[in-house]
Amino acid sequence: MDNNILFAFLLTLFAGLSTGIGSLIAFLAKDMNKKFLSISLGFSAGVMIYVSMVEIFVKAKDSLILATDPKTGYWLTTIAFFVGILFIAIIDKVIPKSHNPHEIQKYDENSKNIKEVESKRKLLQMGMFTALAVGIHNLPEGLATFISALEAPSIAIPIAIAIAIHNIPEGIAVSVPIYYATGSKRKAFVYSFLSGLAEPIGAIIGFTILRPFINDLTFGLVFAGVAGIMVFISVDELLPTAEAYGEHHLAIYGLISGMAIMALSLLLFL
Repeated sequence: MDNNILFAFLLTLFAGLSTGIGSLIAFLAKDMNKKFLSISLGFSAGVMIYVSMVEIFVKAKDSLILATDPKTGYWLTTIAFFVGILFIAIIDKVIPKSHNPHEIQKYDENSKNIKEVESKRKLLQMGMFTALAVGIHNLPEGLATFISALEAPSIAIPIAIAIAIHNIPEGIAVSVPIYYATGSKRKAFVYSFLSGLAEPIGAIIGFTILRPFINDLTFGLVFAGVAGIMVFISVDELLPTAEAYGEHHLAIYGLISGMAIMALSLLLFL
């Protein structure tokens, strides 16, 4: 049993810390520019939207159907999804506009660019919000990976690899804006790394505290809510910022590329 627990924890740790790999990939480009930022943020939005709607929402619905019945399960999934959107929207609303990372600053007709200080402040806050969102989303993923590894290691391995693949662009989404805001690759990497630690933390919580209460109902509700949070952040934060710091088509190309890569990663581990 102890060996199974260690294996499950290490597998979950591997999946979570792949956000750090995304951060390192981002820094391979020595002379990062706004086009790179635009494409990266669009790419990450594509990953988050696709995985939320195609994978997380569906898994949540399956769990809730098992816990109830097909009609009730679908209703609960939909309600939890929009509750997740409402939750993050309320947080977004109560933050004063001047401190809200989702409020894109307008270009001044009389100046060439957004004020650099405001631009960096907004990027830093956006990176921190993204790190928080990724961390929240990684908690139930950690639970799922850990519990599946305890019960069926052969199934858990491809799940962990798939999660690791889609955590890489999430690491890019966290690290790139923080690097642009602070000029510090170390800070960017640390925050990206910490957001990934939520996955093994979720595993620990699941095993030591929540495991007796984990069932299809609670798992499905949490997953559906997380899907809503990720979709809202993608369309309200990542995409507008991608366009503000680049070109519309670059952001969209990044979005479609992120969806395609995420789709391929899921197909490879069916």
